[in-house]
Amino acid sequence: ALRGPPARPLARPVARRAAPRLQADGTSAQPATTAEVGETFDSSFSIVREDACVDAFGQSTYGDLSTYDLAAEPLCSAEVEAMLQRILPALPSVPTGEAAPPLDTAEGGREPRGVYCSRTLNMRSIKCIGYDMDYTLVQYHVAHWEEAAYSYAKQALARLGFPVEALLFTDELVVRGCIVDKRLGNFVHVDRFGYVRRAMHGTRRLSREEVHAAYGRLTVDLRQTGRWEFMNTLFSISEGCLYAQLVEKLDDGSLYTEARPPFNESRCATYEQLHSACNRALFHAHVTSDLKADVLARPEHFVRLDPSLPLTLMDQKDAGKKLVLITNSDWSYTRAMMSYICNQFMPAGQTWRDLFDVVICSARKPSFFSETMPLYEIADESNGMLLERFKLETGKVYCGGHARMVERLFDFEKDELLYVGDHIYTDVNMVKATMRWRTALVVQELEGEVEGLRAGKAERESLQRLLRAKDLFSNVLNHMRTEMVRYEQRTNPTLPLNPTSLLNPTSLLAGSVTISELRADMRRLLATLKQLDSRITPLIDEEGAAVNRYWGYMSRAGHADKSHLMRQIEKYADIYMSRVSNMLKYTPYMYYRNSLQTLAHDQLTIGKRPDQLIASAAELARELEAELD
Repeated sequence: ALRGPPARPLARPVARRAAPRLQADGTSAQPATTAEVGETFDSSFSIVREDACVDAFGQSTYGDLSTYDLAAEPLCSAEVEAMLQRILPALPSVPTGEAAPPLDTAEGGREPRGVYCSRTLNMRSIKCIGYDMDYTLVQYHVAHWEEAAYSYAKQALARLGFPVEALLFTDELVVRGCIVDKRLGNFVHVDRFGYVRRAMHGTRRLSREEVHAAYGRLTVDLRQTGRWEFMNTLFSISEGCLYAQLVEKLDDGSLYTEARPPFNESRCATYEQLHSACNRALFHAHVTSDLKADVLARPEHFVRLDPSLPLTLMDQKDAGKKLVLITNSDWSYTRAMMSYICNQFMPAGQTWRDLFDVVICSARKPSFFSETMPLYEIADESNGMLLERFKLETGKVYCGGHARMVERLFDFEKDELLYVGDHIYTDVNMVKATMRWRTALVVQELEGEVEGLRAGKAERESLQRLLRAKDLFSNVLNHMRTEMVRYEQRTNPTLPLNPTSLLNPTSLLAGSVTISELRADMRRLLATLKQLDSRITPLIDEEGAAVNRYWGYMSRAGHADKSHLMRQIEKYADIYMSRVSNMLKYTPYMYYRNSLQTLAHDQLTIGKRPDQLIASAAELARELEAELD
C-alpha cells in the first residue's frame, strides 16, 4: 500500500483472497462451488471467480480453469508430440491462434529518419508551408533543456518553502504521451481506446493488480480536464519529473516535515493542488526566469545543429512554396535561435531571413488559429518597436495576428497550406479543427523509438512464438474442458440435462481415452501453460525497455495495440517525422501515400496442417527443456 493524503488514496485496495492457489498464468485464484460454475470437475480443479485477478495482458482471469495439483509436471517434448497427435485429429478445427499480415504488406526495415504518412498528402498541391520553431526547426537537447527548466522550477518552489533542494532531474521518468491522473497522483500510459496499460505512482511502477484495481473499469477521457492532463510536448517532461518526485514527498509526509516558511500546507494537501503548484513553477521557469538567457549564452549546450535543415527549406522555397515562420517565442529569442541554426549553413551573402516570406513571433497559439487578434509589425528589428497593422506583407516581421491573415496574404486556403509543429494540440489539432490546413508533426524522440523497435525485433519474435504455442495449448485445453462438461452432463443425474449432451460423443472420449486420463492430460497441460506464462510475462513487462525502462515504446500501449499518443498522431497529423530535414530526400514534390490500414477481419488465418503444429510445439518444448537443464 502507498501512503498518501487520507482523502486521496492511490486506488481502491485489491481484494485479498484466503488460501490462494496458482493458476496457469501465475496469478491467484479461489475455488468455486459446483453450483456457481455448473461444472463438476474433480477436486483437483477450480475456476477463477474473482475479477481482481489479471493476466500479463491486464485482462481479468475470471472463468479461467486452474488446478490445485502443484505437483503436476509440464509436458515434455515427447509427451507434447504424442498428446497433440492423439487430440488434434479429433478436434472440429485446427486451433492455431496465429494470423498472417495481408498479402500486400511490404517487408523491410524501418527508417529512423523517414517521413511517415497517416493520411495521403500530395506535396505538389501544397502552396504554403508554415513552421513552428521550438522543437520543430530548433532541435533541443531534451535532457539539457528540461534539466535547466527543472532547476528553475525548483528555485520557484524553494522560494515558497518546498523541500526540493535534494531532488534530481531524471529524463526517463516521464515521456511525451503520458497522462497525469491528478486525482490519484499517478502517471498512466493508455491505449487508443482509453484503457490504462501501465501506471506509475511517484517513481514506482504499479503492478498489474494495482492498475486493474484503480482503472480496470475506467476509460480515460481527456475532456475531464479536472482529473486528466495529457503530456503532449517535450516541454512537459521537466514538470512531470518534478511532480512525480513531490508526490512521493507528499505520500511519506516529508513535504510537510521538511518544508520551510512561507510554505502553505493547506494549498498542498491533495495531488491536484500539488500538480497546480508544479504547473505554476514551470510557467515561471519558462516565462520569468533566466532560462532563455542561458540558452542564448550557450546555444551549443542546448541545441542540436542540423546542417540539412536550411537546404530542406531552400528546396521548398525554390520549388515555389511560400514559407512562413509562426512561433510563440518573442522576436529577440527567435532571431538569435534561427541565426544560430541556419546562418552558418547558408550560401554566402544569405541569412535565415531569406528562407521565409513572413515571420510571425509571439503568435499566441492556439488562439492564433481560432481567434481574431490584433497584428503588430516590428518596425525596428533592433529595438523591437511595434506598429499596428491590419494585413501582412511579405518580407516583414510581425507579432500577433491570426491565421486568416496568412490565407489572405497569399490567397491560399485550407488544404493548400501545410503547418509543421511539435505540439499535438497547439500545432496540429487546432490547425486541423479550425483552419482545415494540412498538418505535419515533428516527434523528436521518434528516432530512438524506431531504433528501439529494430533492436527489440528478436524479443518480439520470441514472444510471438511463445504466444502461438500458448494459443495452441489453450485451445486444445478448451476442447478438453468442453468434453469434460459434456461428459458430466451425460453421467451426472443430479445436473439438469443440457441439449448438447444428446449429441454424439466426439472421438476424444469415444476411443480408448478414459475420463481419468483426460483429467490427467488437462492437469499436465495447465502446468505446461504455467511454464509458458513464466516466459511470456517478463517479456511483456519489459517490452520496449531499450527505449524507456519505465514506459517502453512511446507508440504502443500493451503488447499489441497503439498508444493514445499514436492514435492522436494518426488522427491529427497527416505526416510525421523526427525532424524537418527528413523531408529533404523526399523532395518538395513528394506524394506521401498512407499504408494500407489493416482490420481484424483482413488478417488471413494460417491453416497449418496438424503435423506442422505438432512439430512446432514439440520443438519449443525441447528448447524449454534444454533451458531447464
